[in-house]
Amino acid sequence: MPQERATSLYLGLMSGTSADGIDAALVRFSEDAAPLHCELVLGRTFAWDASTRQDLISLGQAAHEPSLDALGQLDARVALAFADASRRLLDTANTPATAVRAIGSHGQTIRHRPLSDPPFTWQIGDGNLIAEGTGIDTVADFRRRDVAAGGHGAPLMPAFHAALLHSPDEDRAVLNLGGIGNFTLLPAAGDVRGFDTGPANALLDAWCHRHTGHDYDAGGEFAASGRVDETLLARLLAEPWFAQPPPKSTGREQFHLDWLQPALSPQRAPADVQATLMELTAATVANALREHQPRTQRVLVCGGGVHNSRLLSRIAARLPEVKLESTATHGLDPDYVEAMGFAWLARETLAGRPGNLPSVTGARGYRVLGAIHRA
Repeated sequence: MPQERATSLYLGLMSGTSADGIDAALVRFSEDAAPLHCELVLGRTFAWDASTRQDLISLGQAAHEPSLDALGQLDARVALAFADASRRLLDTANTPATAVRAIGSHGQTIRHRPLSDPPFTWQIGDGNLIAEGTGIDTVADFRRRDVAAGGHGAPLMPAFHAALLHSPDEDRAVLNLGGIGNFTLLPAAGDVRGFDTGPANALLDAWCHRHTGHDYDAGGEFAASGRVDETLLARLLAEPWFAQPPPKSTGREQFHLDWLQPALSPQRAPADVQATLMELTAATVANALREHQPRTQRVLVCGGGVHNSRLLSRIAARLPEVKLESTATHGLDPDYVEAMGFAWLARETLAGRPGNLPSVTGARGYRVLGAIHRA
């Protein structure tokens, strides 16, 4: 009779560029060396309160300069919200905090400047408060060690994707459609690579909210009511960032409505702009894949954009030779892949194993990521 595999529970917390909620994932990992087994026990998304979300969005796109007191309080508010999400998830799962080995918390990115002098990245959500509020060891602040080692600190999911989704039989890519789009390239043989492709949901959501009052364009209906403006699309694609070679990463501080505004003319219909922004995402995704892994046979999609059927259809139209499918077909819930990934990163940190891939981030070498806050 086969011996039962030793397992452990971790909890991952993620709030991305869109700041549309806190994704919380309770994950069970096998503790055997290989192959890695990863089971989502329970995943939930907890909405930010309206005031905190607005503060995060405004801060993320440099819409205002808060006082030090306001920034310190926001750091604490984010952490308390993360701790509350953890407790609520465990209550729903009927799982005591003592059963969870650790929490891996991404925090909320408010600035990401890997090319500044000196470079930096900043995620708020104090890990001390999360550990204190949950009674669970918490690993946080994952990105800054990679930046300190000369990397971009992003993306960090490729190592997790490679552990679970690599195939020796075909070239694959994992496409995360969050506020920003990013690829993990998983060739059948060779180095894993990964990089951001440009704006995805962040610009679409912001434009939709401005003109419809809705937080996001459900199913791409607003975009479908307009037509792509090819002149506007060409202007947006001329953004120099798109031509930069990997490693590269970006965020809301670069791609926001103030970035869009100079390219607009007063007579453009809002629905046409929405359709054009959707096409911008599809074009930048397809262009990046053709340039950096042209023989890709399968793209596995995760993130909020997986629910936008029209966006997926536009990407598929630009990549007709590629099979496009949800990560769900490979056992990973597309809504919680990143939260699960940060649970995995916490596991790697506590084991003293590196969580970055220098071939992805450009760091000088492998590094153990994150700061450990003991409960």
